[in-house]
Amino acid sequence: MRPVHMALAVTVAAVWGVNFVVIELGLGHFPPLLFSALRFLVAALPVVFFVGRPKVAWKWLIGVGLALGVAKFGLLFIGMDRGMPAGLSSLVLQVQAVFTAVFAAVVLAERPGRARVLGMAVALGGIALAAADEGTSGPLLGFVLVVAAAACWGVSNVLTRKASPPDALNFMVWVSVVPVLPLLALSLLFEGPSADLHALRSLDWSGAGTIVYVAWGATVFGFGAWGFLLRRYPASAVAPFSLLVPVFGMTSAALLLDESVSPLRWGAAVLLVGGVALTSLSRAAAPDASAPAPAVPAGPLPPDASASRTPSSATSRR
Repeated sequence: MRPVHMALAVTVAAVWGVNFVVIELGLGHFPPLLFSALRFLVAALPVVFFVGRPKVAWKWLIGVGLALGVAKFGLLFIGMDRGMPAGLSSLVLQVQAVFTAVFAAVVLAERPGRARVLGMAVALGGIALAAADEGTSGPLLGFVLVVAAAACWGVSNVLTRKASPPDALNFMVWVSVVPVLPLLALSLLFEGPSADLHALRSLDWSGAGTIVYVAWGATVFGFGAWGFLLRRYPASAVAPFSLLVPVFGMTSAALLLDESVSPLRWGAAVLLVGGVALTSLSRAAAPDASAPAPAVPAGPLPPDASASRTPSSATSRR
């Protein structure tokens, strides 16, 4: 990989890591479901009017939009709003690689090899260690919600791989359209119109800045740059950089939000990142002869890039 592209991959990981700090700040301005709706609204508009509809069936756009946009981000934002620390959220969310491997084994007949099974076990050990630490120092409900968000992310990864979009950015922009109305409806139902109106009426530059960052920085720039790299290099060369996301997430949270990192949490980080590395970068075992072939090459999508991998980008260099 060329040095300039390595620098781009590190930059994307940094943007995604710091994104958790920005989410934490944004939740001080908006109710979580409204904040998530605004994120996707700004990410989709006006870009959706300048890109053609992706060459995938509507069912995949709607399915990924609901799983990723409504379920995954809705649960993540609510979990962080309930007290889940930004740095720990950036770490725990990476267990999506384990969920993706499990769901791919069921739906795509991708039988995991020994290395992948070992990686899943190590990552789950890290989650258990993080849960033990959070259970003694913070709200366990927020932790559970973020783990549930990771599971929903795994669902969206498998749906995305079934869709096999030829253009990651184009696909992500259209996917961003889907969650807006459901999230707004859920916000009105559970957070209340008065809370939503108060947040919108008191919108200031800092609140607007958080929306712009999570929409244009983490979504448009992040997915666009990641998709560019995956079109030029094999996924095995790009995916390891995604393991830097929790490093940047935990570091930025410690520096900007003064979040402390206990020795137990550092141990959880080592186990989880190591397990995700084994799970993400090892190949699946060959499927049974009677099983249908997977729609795309084996291997879960890298963290925070659920719409970035396509069959061509995973196997060839342009």
